[in-house]
Amino acid sequence: MNRNDALVLLQEWTKSESLRKHMLCVETALRAYANKLGQAEELWGVTGLLHDFDYERYPDAPDHPLKGNEVLKEKGYSEEMRTAILGHASYTNVARESLLAKALFACDELCGFIVACSLVKPDKKVSSVEVSSVKKKLKDKGFARNVSRDDIINGATEFGVNLDEHIQFVLDSLKNNAENLGL
Repeated sequence: MNRNDALVLLQEWTKSESLRKHMLCVETALRAYANKLGQAEELWGVTGLLHDFDYERYPDAPDHPLKGNEVLKEKGYSEEMRTAILGHASYTNVARESLLAKALFACDELCGFIVACSLVKPDKKVSSVEVSSVKKKLKDKGFARNVSRDDIINGATEFGVNLDEHIQFVLDSLKNNAENLGL
């Protein structure tokens, strides 16, 4: 398991630039958390990178992420990674027991929401986004309506982090990698 192989798989299965960007953002956030928490950065990063790789081919529940899980298993990806990916979709009823699974769930929707917040800024840059603006947008149910506010809030709770601190941490990780992410 390495990032280069994961990128090849991602590019083979995912043509949408916005979906690729989303997975790169989640990878960035998970790598930052892995470093902070003394966890396996490559495992966490590749998990974030591949968590939605099958979404274009199998956008409907429960096919996503179950079909992708089969592919990852065939390719020899770890059970820990595959279980975390299955758990990021609550409808699979796969318990998020590992720290990795909790981190993936906590970062997934939040990353998408932060990118949406950056796109409505005049300069369209993540560097212009602040925690206060993210929290304000979370209250606006019409903004980025496909993003589950419950998943963002419950994700932080499950992961055992304060929501404001979590938003700040993920925001900082994206800002630190903004050039590579096109943000």
